[in-house]
Amino acid sequence: VQLQASGGGLVQPGGSLKLSCTASGNIFGSVSMGWYCQAPGKQRELVARITTGGKTTYADSLEGRVTISRGNNKNTITLQMGGLGPDDAGVYYCNLRTIRGDTYWGQGTQVTVSS
Repeated sequence: VQLQASGGGLVQPGGSLKLSCTASGNIFGSVSMGWYCQAPGKQRELVARITTGGKTTYADSLEGRVTISRGNNKNTITLQMGGLGPDDAGVYYCNLRTIRGDTYWGQGTQVTVSS
C-alpha cells in the first residue's frame, strides 16, 4: 500500500489548508483513511478520519474548522481546514487502516503557519 499526499506548505495565520491523499497498491480491505498531525515535540494526533461508508471522526479541538471527504473512487481523501493558527503547524500524515488491523502511513507533509 502506498499513500501519496499533496498539499501543505506555508499558510498564513487565519488561512486555510487543503491536503489530499491517494492510496494505491493492495488496498483491498481498507476500512478507513485519515489525517494525523505531529507537532514538534508532541505525539502524532488524529485530525480527522473517514470510513469507506462515509462516517467521519474529528479531533474535538478541531470540530467546526475541519472537513474530511472521500472521492468517488474511495481511494482519495481530502482534508480542508480553516482558521489556522500556530497550534495547527506540524507534519501531517495520511493514514489507512484495513479490516485486518494493518495500518499504513504516508511520508508526511509539512504545514507551517506563519506570516
